[in-house]
Amino acid sequence: MATTTKIRPHALVRASGGPRYAVALAVDALGTGLLRPFLLLYGVTVLRLSAPATGIAMTVGIVAGLVCMPPVGRWLDRGARSTVVAASMLVRVLGVALLLATPAGNAWLFAAAALFLGIGNQAWPAAHAALVATVAHGRERDAALAGGRALRNAGLGVGALIATACLAGGTTALQALAAVTGLAYLASAALAWSVRLRVDPAARPAADARGGDDGPAPRMRALLAANVVYVFCLNVPEIALPLILVTQLDASPVWSAAIFVANTVLVVTLQVPVTVLLSRFPRRTVLALAGVVLTASYLGFLAATALGHGWGAPAVAAVSVVCTLGEIVYAGSATALVTHLAPAHALGRTLARFELSSGFGLAVSPAAITALAPHGPAALWGSLAAATLLSAAAVAA
Repeated sequence: MATTTKIRPHALVRASGGPRYAVALAVDALGTGLLRPFLLLYGVTVLRLSAPATGIAMTVGIVAGLVCMPPVGRWLDRGARSTVVAASMLVRVLGVALLLATPAGNAWLFAAAALFLGIGNQAWPAAHAALVATVAHGRERDAALAGGRALRNAGLGVGALIATACLAGGTTALQALAAVTGLAYLASAALAWSVRLRVDPAARPAADARGGDDGPAPRMRALLAANVVYVFCLNVPEIALPLILVTQLDASPVWSAAIFVANTVLVVTLQVPVTVLLSRFPRRTVLALAGVVLTASYLGFLAATALGHGWGAPAVAAVSVVCTLGEIVYAGSATALVTHLAPAHALGRTLARFELSSGFGLAVSPAAITALAPHGPAALWGSLAAATLLSAAAVAA
């Protein structure tokens, strides 16, 4: 068994890239929270695009952004670290600039803006994980990755709350939020770049016997395939539960908002402690456990929806806590396992493949959830439970 890591705030900040980098993460997350939840609303209300056209443009941007991952992986493997993080933030500045310059009714420019925002959003996780993996090692790295996720969720939550309060200002407020988001991305990019961290590819540890400097990255087919299913849990509070609560249980939208807020608070407060607590177990075992917890929560949602009106919504809210715990266990072990398995010479490409699987899962999960939901709770939650349990078995094996 591995030794359990202790939580030391100063050591955690240092292992996460240092104080300046932590500020960069917070500012970047705050800016993202200001705009990302309302990008669809921006397209519909400010640019006067139809909802289907706006949704298609956003989806195309996200999927096309996945194409950037192989080059990002190779760039990281050439030694770049903070530069790639800064670039992922700067490309989003370009996306915001295009968004502000898009005239009403122009879906193509909106799609281009969504593309650059998608590229930055897809490239950032791999670049951030590579930077943390360079600064921290062992279980301290796991805690640092968890700390970065908690900080990011806090920034996203605060940004979303500020944006929600500003929405009463109409289209002018949305344009102002976009402009502030661009400035936040620019400031965070400057802070991340100032860290100036890179590695010399020729100086990798001699003990890395899993391939030469130009050797291939590990394929990890089973882990990557399982990850596509695992990441569905990230869209459950935002897509599946509001859909079920409103369309099948006729519950107030307040329940959906409360579940989303509770999810954010739990991730911010528990991500690091839970990751540290589980550091005494092998990462692969913890990741398989996450699948079991998520499967149990999906079955819990199935049972909760069977209660119908009245008790159905409170039961769904209670089970959502279990789902969030599964998400926390998954997030605390998945990237940590990948960085542990990746040989030093192929860390970037390995992380890029992992984030590619995550991005694909996040892209297809809304379509899968909305396609299964009309067929009833058993089709939705039964399918998710079966697929997740199978993925957990593949990870364990």
